[in-house]
Amino acid sequence: MTRLLLLCALAAFSIAPAMAGSFAGSSAGASSAGSSASSGSTSGDDKVVLQARDDAAGFVASDGRIRGAMLEAALRHLREGSLAARQASDMELARAILAQ
Repeated sequence: MTRLLLLCALAAFSIAPAMAGSFAGSSAGASSAGSSASSGSTSGDDKVVLQARDDAAGFVASDGRIRGAMLEAALRHLREGSLAARQASDMELARAILAQ
């Protein structure tokens, strides 16, 4: 149930740009999300989360021992915008970021 709420919270950050055609992804994943981030076509909110993917991968792979600055910024950003994200663990949010 928590995972579903997290995915919904993350989807909320990507819905508006997706409707505008500037973000090609969804909460289920997107192959062009990386190219969108590098082209500068996403909004500032989406960039915070998208740019944290590498840090999130390191965090998950190290079982939480490696915490990058980009991941910390994304976690803070997600928690500011969502009650579900505030209730989720750092690991759950990192996995949700990777699922995007």
